[in-house]
Amino acid sequence: MPSPNDRYGSDVLATDWRAPRRGRAVEAPADLGQVVEEVTTDWCGEIVAVDRDLHTLTLEDRRGTRRTFPLGAGFLLEGRPVILTAPVRAAAPTRPTRTASGSVAVQGSTARVARASRIFVEGRHDAELVERVWGDDLRIEGVVVEYLGGVDDLAEHLRDFRPGPQRRVGVLVDHLVAGSKESRIAEGIARSPVGAHVLVVGHPFIDIWAAVKPARLGIARWPEVPRSIEWKKGVCQQLGWPHRDQTDIARAWQHILGRVESYADLEPALLGRVEELIDFVTG
Repeated sequence: MPSPNDRYGSDVLATDWRAPRRGRAVEAPADLGQVVEEVTTDWCGEIVAVDRDLHTLTLEDRRGTRRTFPLGAGFLLEGRPVILTAPVRAAAPTRPTRTASGSVAVQGSTARVARASRIFVEGRHDAELVERVWGDDLRIEGVVVEYLGGVDDLAEHLRDFRPGPQRRVGVLVDHLVAGSKESRIAEGIARSPVGAHVLVVGHPFIDIWAAVKPARLGIARWPEVPRSIEWKKGVCQQLGWPHRDQTDIARAWQHILGRVESYADLEPALLGRVEELIDFVTG
């Protein structure tokens, strides 16, 4: 009990005087069905969706209106501050009987020594999608996929690679439609001295993202993006995904890629072209 002569009561330094009124935030999984409040907007709602790739969660209020927020700090759960994290993902099933491309899985097989032949794709996302669906098949066949960082310098890459009868090159090109820059590059390669050892094929999509069936993302179709806006950024903006910088674009791609489980999730216009390239470089 404080002394009658103590004007200020007990020692204020005896406790953690810096602690927030509601306590310090602790990590908590953003489980579906929980009701939380976002403190900066006072938005309160039930967690109806969590996306670990986009690092977001979606809240639905009592009127059925939904809003998406970044995972992390800034939430109240049962009145206490929390740092919301994505729930732990369930373990994947083991020993699949088929590969993602639909081929019969060969259990216990090891990768073949890489062939001299190669498959070139335009960018990192193209290479990651090909790996996700055809990776098991390509390792058994010993085929390496390399990305170019664009198709403009394809002729220079081929001069360095020096294609031949035992060094074939298959090239997958985005937006290979009549009259496009890509089609003119492909025609030039076909007329060149190495044309017999190089096969350039392509899909009609402006970007490899659009080769993923939109239904896999819960949308009816890919958005129409004005030509004045960079396509990936425009897609993210129209779908309500974070799109501030390249980190957001990378997260969006991981979100899309994570929805691809097999060849059935891709458009036929891409499937046939990749199979054609594999046949060409292994023939």
